[in-house]
Amino acid sequence: MSDTFRIADRHYSFQNLKEVMAKATPLRSGDLLAGVAALTMEERVAARFVLADIPLQRFLDEPLIPPEKDEVSRLILEQHDEEAFSFFRTMSVGSLRDWLLSDHADFILASRALTPEMVAAVCKLMRNQDLILVASRCSVITSFRTTIGLAGRMSTRLQPNHPTDDEKGILAEIIDGLLLGSGDAVIGINPATDDISTVRRLLQLIDDLRNRFSIPTQSCVLTHVTTSIELIDKGAPVDLVFQSIGGTEKTNSSFGVSLALLQEAHEAGLSLKRGSVGNNVMYFETGQGSALSAGAHHGVDQQTIEARAYAVARQFSPLLVNTVVGFIGPEYLYDGKQIIRAGLEDHFCGKLLGLPMGVDICYTNHAEADQDDMDNLLTLLAAAGVNFIMGIPGADDTMLHYQSTSFHDALYARQLLGLRPAPEFESWLQREGIFDEKMRLSAVAPSLIEGVNL
Repeated sequence: MSDTFRIADRHYSFQNLKEVMAKATPLRSGDLLAGVAALTMEERVAARFVLADIPLQRFLDEPLIPPEKDEVSRLILEQHDEEAFSFFRTMSVGSLRDWLLSDHADFILASRALTPEMVAAVCKLMRNQDLILVASRCSVITSFRTTIGLAGRMSTRLQPNHPTDDEKGILAEIIDGLLLGSGDAVIGINPATDDISTVRRLLQLIDDLRNRFSIPTQSCVLTHVTTSIELIDKGAPVDLVFQSIGGTEKTNSSFGVSLALLQEAHEAGLSLKRGSVGNNVMYFETGQGSALSAGAHHGVDQQTIEARAYAVARQFSPLLVNTVVGFIGPEYLYDGKQIIRAGLEDHFCGKLLGLPMGVDICYTNHAEADQDDMDNLLTLLAAAGVNFIMGIPGADDTMLHYQSTSFHDALYARQLLGLRPAPEFESWLQREGIFDEKMRLSAVAPSLIEGVNL
């Protein structure tokens, strides 16, 4: 099937749905690198006109990646709710956009009925303000020891990475973050050395601190699921099971996982029953460009592949899903403008598909971006109702060598928009004298400082 659109005296022709989707995508370096992007703004506009008129049913009739070749495509079809989709069957991508922006949109119905490809398609027709408005209306609530995603709240992952996994250095970073109100989403460490003894030692470090001060949060050492499964079998204090995932079977294979292995990891995490207010045990990270990096994109644009990763995530009812938006580098998102757009896209798509989306608002030092760009994205995402962001000392990760958001950045966003931490964590902050009843930092030195020997 060929789709065409005329601008002035020129006809633009697109050979299939995959090409329309790719060429309708806002400009980004990764799609140029893959050779799938529109080469001119006129071609991009033509593709968007064509995309707006495409019926949603066509995404079911014309899979971008054939299910016989890809288990993620099969999963997407298995998840699809035909009964819920009956409401949308006569809609086009353009009319879906109008409906999402209307006052009568039902986002729970949409999350059941729409496939990731449909959500990616409507995203391409939206301005940034549209992405913010719709995402702000999508509520996704999950829980373990804290409840994440409630209205008027924004949580943080306290990320105390250390280049040598030094326990005193990590503890100092954790205490610093707790004293500034960070850590209600998770205290999550990227280990510098991914051997099982190191991972177990770091898990025990966080668990001992959490139990000593009765901190209502969850821990995670971001190791491979096979390591987490082994640690669970050995009786280690595993709260959340982490894994990086992608939107194609081949991408996930490059991460050393399959849907069956993720199911095994999910069941292992559930078996421990360590949650107190809920039992969402999975933590997934994603990011635009990972499929192209692995040579596993099947000619599909990176934003659509990213949305497909969310089908994998929602299969396992995660506590947290985090798009590490600018971490993969300028080859995929070149500058601050592209990073900001991608962050809003990922948050919108994840929320619309029913996921508890957080964003690592970040960039690498060789990207054409700076902290002002991150301030802008932070503010936009906070307004859009992001479930959680990162809290890193000074916004500078000294182990992973990239720039993100700091403990103080979270304080800014909460103060600006009147946002609060998760309720269980908020009560603990007040009980410990870290925050007062108006969620302002206390002038009184809390016992937490005196209780930890560094």
